[in-house]
Amino acid sequence: MEGHLLMSRKERERLKLLARVKRAELKLKEAAEISGVSYRQCRRQYKRYRELGDRGLVHRSRGQPSNRGHSAEFKQQVLTRYQERYPDFGPTLAAEKLVAEGQEVDHETLRRWLLAAGLWQRRRKRAGHRSWRERRAHFGELVQLDGSHHEWFEKRAPRSCLMKMIDDASGKRQALMSEEETIFAAMKVLWEWIERYGIPRALYTDKKNV
Repeated sequence: MEGHLLMSRKERERLKLLARVKRAELKLKEAAEISGVSYRQCRRQYKRYRELGDRGLVHRSRGQPSNRGHSAEFKQQVLTRYQERYPDFGPTLAAEKLVAEGQEVDHETLRRWLLAAGLWQRRRKRAGHRSWRERRAHFGELVQLDGSHHEWFEKRAPRSCLMKMIDDASGKRQALMSEEETIFAAMKVLWEWIERYGIPRALYTDKKNV
């Protein structure tokens, strides 16, 4: 009998999204946009979910012995193999190849080992390039929700936040003025949208907690 499956909040949210994809309520590309990951990464997550169920979404190193449990001999074997076969590979891909060879090592552990041994250098993240994308074809397919802090009343009232929802296809909007960008304000403007237009198929919130 299996015990309880411990999942982080992020993993639970990912599970809900992929369950909707499985029920054909959401496309995989839309799930990737909502969760803020690449389509390729989302496709890998969905594949693990289809193969392993809920357990496929739990971080694979969870519940495993500590990385500190690796012996010095094993560490040296991994580094030697990396230099022999995968010197041009990044830690993530190299770890996948090593696991396939039977040398179980987490990619973050391998990254630390490579950095310490001078075999890998951290690469500076480039600023993301915002590419133009085509708008959705139909009303309600994707609705964006965001808050904008500004002196909306030109100092005649305290600084406030305009909570707004915009339909991606048509540009139709719903707005609400709030003191702060809170979950309560977000739910209120969302509820007003639902009463007026119905439930949107997907909601994009710019990766914020709200």
